Amino acid sequence: MNEYLKKVLNETKIKNQYEPDFIQAVDEFLRTIEPVIDEHPEYENIALLERLVEPERLISFRVPYVNDEGKTIVHRGYRVQFSSLIGPYKGGLRFHPSVNQNIIKFLGFEQIFKNALTGLPIGGGKGGSDFDPKGKSDNEVMRFCQSFMTELQRYIGADVDVPAGDIGVGAREIGYLFGQYKRIKNSYEGGVITGKGLSYGGSLARTEATGYGLIYFMKEMLNANGLELKGKNITISGSGNVAIYACQKAQEYGANVIAMSDSNGCIYDKNGISLDIIKQIKEVERGRISEYVKRKSGAEYIKTEGSDSPIWEIKTDIALPCATQNEISLNSAKKLAANGVLAVGEGANMPCTEEATEYFLKNNILVAPAKAANAGGVAISAVEMSQNSMRYYLSFDEVDQKLHNIMCNIFNSCKNASEHYNLGNNYVAGANIASFIKIAEAMKCQGIV
Repeated sequence: MNEYLKKVLNETKIKNQYEPDFIQAVDEFLRTIEPVIDEHPEYENIALLERLVEPERLISFRVPYVNDEGKTIVHRGYRVQFSSLIGPYKGGLRFHPSVNQNIIKFLGFEQIFKNALTGLPIGGGKGGSDFDPKGKSDNEVMRFCQSFMTELQRYIGADVDVPAGDIGVGAREIGYLFGQYKRIKNSYEGGVITGKGLSYGGSLARTEATGYGLIYFMKEMLNANGLELKGKNITISGSGNVAIYACQKAQEYGANVIAMSDSNGCIYDKNGISLDIIKQIKEVERGRISEYVKRKSGAEYIKTEGSDSPIWEIKTDIALPCATQNEISLNSAKKLAANGVLAVGEGANMPCTEEATEYFLKNNILVAPAKAANAGGVAISAVEMSQNSMRYYLSFDEVDQKLHNIMCNIFNSCKNASEHYNLGNNYVAGANIASFIKIAEAMKCQGIV
């Protein structure tokens, strides 16, 4: 690592010493853009990287609500408005007990480059709360969302900052958030939040977009390396929105999805996952994935005992981590490699530890990085924003075709960048370099701000 990169990384570690996930995201990014920095020593004079790793704005606020027992509960809300260089801040809201400033900053930093790769005019942001919607009644979730939006509405707008959903924030939560925003503002501003229901301004194919996009990217990556999806065994961690629709599209392409999971454990079904059962359990009943084995003969449930999910011990051709950050450790990576995995597609944000990613690359295992591979969701969020501005709606096939084209273009950007700098099929570095070049040019053009 050259001296300028070392300096920025060391300063970041000192300033953010209690934020390990954010430091990990910055570290991984800086290590891969060295060829570009070597070509542009002038970046140091304008403190380009120092500005890039510092959010434009970080907001923290109190979120009180009254539960069904009449008790007042207080949570903490966040919004990081990281970069508006190429468009309004854009990024999801996450409701989960693990949410803190560290998590929000790491997600917001990753979002800058993910959004740049889409080719669409959207900046990077992220937000959320340590509130957990699991086990809460609809009324409790509604009251919390209304309290959360009462504060958040001060900082967002269709041309300022456009939130969306993430872990714990689905169609129900988006509806409550948008309803409260509309009530406070006394106007219909459809483009202020994405992931909306189809009855009030949402986009067709938005629900499927992240999962479908992951498979579109994976298909392109495999084809570029003389492989194909058809006939491959696939394991997918998670059983939420991304995992479900990645499974659906993979099955449409002729792959055999043999395992899925949730935070308690995983199911293994060698004959192929029955997605209708998964959807009923997760989307309708909001239940645990262990219920699957009661409804499908021949399936096996494996409970998570330690810190690593047992899903990564199952022999597979392709692994798709679609649950959460750092879910594939070095230990899990070694097990996957020993079992002959060919490729890993990151459906979640930063689901592989740095050590795991390095191990995959050193062992010639293809890695589809999250910045690129899971950009489909935010890309179609931007398409939703466009439809809201036009007051016009595209058909499912029209949106899906746009998604396919965007994901193919993202893969080609990663591939071209890695080839230009003689990095072979290191698409992790390719994604970082391709997005950084666009961001750096915008920073230079806009002056010291």
